[in-house]
Amino acid sequence: MKKFYIASSKQGQPPGTPVYTGTRTDVPIRIRVIHYNEELLEEHEFSTVEETFAYAEAAPTTWVNIDGLNDAPAVEKMGQYLGLHSLIIEDILHTHQRPKMEDLGDAVYMVIRMLSIDPENDEVNSEQISFVLHKSALVTFQEHSGDVFEGVRERIQKMQGRIRRKGADYLMYALLDAVTDHYFKVLEQFGERIEGVEAALMEDPYPELLNEIYAMKRELLYIRKSVWPLREAIGNLERGENELFEDGTQKYLRDLYDHTIQVIDTIESFRDMLSGVQDLYLSSLGNKTNQVMKVLTIIATIFIPITFIAGIYGMNFEVIPELKWKYGYVGVWALMIAMTIGMLAYFRRKRWF
Repeated sequence: MKKFYIASSKQGQPPGTPVYTGTRTDVPIRIRVIHYNEELLEEHEFSTVEETFAYAEAAPTTWVNIDGLNDAPAVEKMGQYLGLHSLIIEDILHTHQRPKMEDLGDAVYMVIRMLSIDPENDEVNSEQISFVLHKSALVTFQEHSGDVFEGVRERIQKMQGRIRRKGADYLMYALLDAVTDHYFKVLEQFGERIEGVEAALMEDPYPELLNEIYAMKRELLYIRKSVWPLREAIGNLERGENELFEDGTQKYLRDLYDHTIQVIDTIESFRDMLSGVQDLYLSSLGNKTNQVMKVLTIIATIFIPITFIAGIYGMNFEVIPELKWKYGYVGVWALMIAMTIGMLAYFRRKRWF
């Protein structure tokens, strides 16, 4: 997957042009509506955004979730119904936004990144989710089907907790909290990968590990880029004075802000760990090279005197007294073996091997 993106499809377009910049698929958009309060619960699926307008104006809390942004005109219609500026609609369709929050007075617009790990290649995937809080309705825009909101849906369906007694502002907090909690799961899996690399380094620092370390550093940089601005966005949301958020919800937003800080601290810790792993790899590789050089040096040192002796008796002089000695051959072998054993004993005593 691309970790860094340039919106080439938008080049030359005037500001506010609704152009979808994500991965195009043939899957039609899916519109799901959950309409509820303490006594009421309705769930519907629609094929057009116009069918959701009646629910968005109703008194109880309404959650309109749109999966898939291929149909830019449909997204534009929904944005126009909510009274969004054309630049906001453009940001919803431009699916490579950094996390941010904008107070629009009668609405709140927010962008976050939902992270997941691909089980096939362990790569980190990111999906943009846009929130529009408007009166008693919350509209969410997702790039693809599948999210981390099943727990929230289950709480609504089974009337667990306080979510059925709260409004759309609390629903928005619950969804933001679900995404933030999922960050911890992603980072936990990422931490296990780091521990696996460390264990492999201690056993055998093979060269492919360095490529894996660099890949992990790149992915962690991408995670940091996706999460770091969220602290500012949540902080602005928590400190804001928009009337759409009740005073009771502000307390939960402060807790969500603390969770965001914990996520960022964990990311920074992993960055330090990866730097340490890289240093460990280089140190292990250097130690391995030193061990090889030490063995070769010991072998060369042992053969230096043996080569010297062989060189002397290999000279082409006619008069070499030992050449006619009956035990000359055996004597030379005994001398070379004795010298080898002596040097090995000396090296052993010096703890050179």
